[in-house]
Formats: sequence, C-alpha cells, structure tokens
Amino acid sequence: MVPAALAEPTVPPVIIDGVTVEKIDAELAVRNGAPAGQSKGELLELLSRQFLGTPYGANMLIGSETQREQLVVDFRRVDCFTYLDYVEALSRSADKDQFLSNLVETRYTGGRVEFLQRKHFFSDWVSTPRIAATDVTGAVSTGAVTVAKRLNAKSDGGTYLPGLPVVDRNITYIPSAAVNDTVIGGLRTGDYIGAYTDEPGLDVTHVGIFVMTPTGPVFRNASSLAANNKVVDSPFTDYVQSVPGIVVYRPQ
Repeated sequence: MVPAALAEPTVPPVIIDGVTVEKIDAELAVRNGAPAGQSKGELLELLSRQFLGTPYGANMLIGSETQREQLVVDFRRVDCFTYLDYVEALSRSADKDQFLSNLVETRYTGGRVEFLQRKHFFSDWVSTPRIAATDVTGAVSTGAVTVAKRLNAKSDGGTYLPGLPVVDRNITYIPSAAVNDTVIGGLRTGDYIGAYTDEPGLDVTHVGIFVMTPTGPVFRNASSLAANNKVVDSPFTDYVQSVPGIVVYRPQ
C-alpha cells in the first residue's frame, strides 16, 4: 500500500538543469517559428528532429511505491517514453510555463504528479486524460488483431510495478508480417508507434515516431541499442520486422 503522504496530490518542485532550460527555449523558438498551417504531424516531426543525437538514458523518472514522484525535465538524456513526453508537450506550448503544464498533463493522468497517476503504459495515452492520441491501429490495417491484456500482471502472479494496480485492457496491434506497403501508405508523419509485445502484462516494449522521408519511412526513437545509444532514425521496415507487431496512435 502507498503511504498516505506519498499519495497526496501535491506538485513537487521541478527537477531541471540549465542545459535543459536552454534547450527548451531553443525548441520553443523552433515551434513558434513553424510555418502557419503546418499539421500536428509535421510539427512533431520538426520538434522531434531537434533531439536527433541526444544520448539515451534509462529510467529517467523519479518515483515509486515508496519514493515520492518528482517532476523530472531533462533534455540531456532521454528514454523512449520521456522523448515522446517532451515532443508532445512542446507541440502544444508557446512558452516554458505552458510546456511544463503540458508535460504534466501528458505524463500524468489528470495532471497529478504522482507515481500512481503516471502513464506507465503506452496505451494510457489513448485511454486516460489528457488523451494525447487516438488509436488508429485497426483503421490502418485489416490484419490488425485485438488481444485482452492484464497490464502490470506478470505470468508468475507478481507485478512489474509494485503498488500499481492491474488494468484489464484490450490492445490492438498489427502483426509484423501484415505491415505491408498498404499499411505503411496509411501511416502519417508524426504517428506514435509502439512495438507490441506478446509478454503478459505489457502492451509495448518500445515507442517512437513514424516519419516519411524522401528516401523512405523511418522510425524516430531513443534507441538503447549499443550501436546507437541515442535518438536516431531507424529504417522503419527493418525495425518492424524485429518486433512482433506495432500499434499506431495518431496525435490529436
């Protein structure tokens, strides 16, 4: 059980450094200078591009069943989830105060900076407020499959995240073998892509952004692979074939 003191809906101080503040200002300048009429997907591509080469960092957030959640903002290193958090929040913001507010709304259900409210699972983005995207997986492929999952429940009866409840949720994904040219043609630059997993209790194991480039589609992601260890553009079709399937969430 989470101690009462840790469950109080208080907003902790922001953990942020000078380098990150400078990078936020630079990103917002890019965002505010974007051409009028640019689509949300095009804006996400523009903002996410600024992170290319940023070092990968695992377990970037602070908080657990027994440790008070902290609002961490760190552009010096990103993992795959914080990368998407930052890009989504930046796309909605004109200044730093708006960015911090939008980051809280993106990362936490109901905008409450608490471990239990953190969106630990990718499907939380389309299932809990503030809704950041729409699940279009089934719409872009007739080969999509829906599976009933018990998120956070391990096969041995334990949980991945102690203190977090088990959530019953249907997850729709496109098997890798079904991701053909027609499916790729239905994707849009800026779509959020999750790497589906067959493991019980999990929806995806990795996330990133789909980008169509003049030389073909890429999967823009904060990669932990030893050959990368940074934010990179990976060939989309190659990446898809390395995972069981994909889920597709379209930004709102």
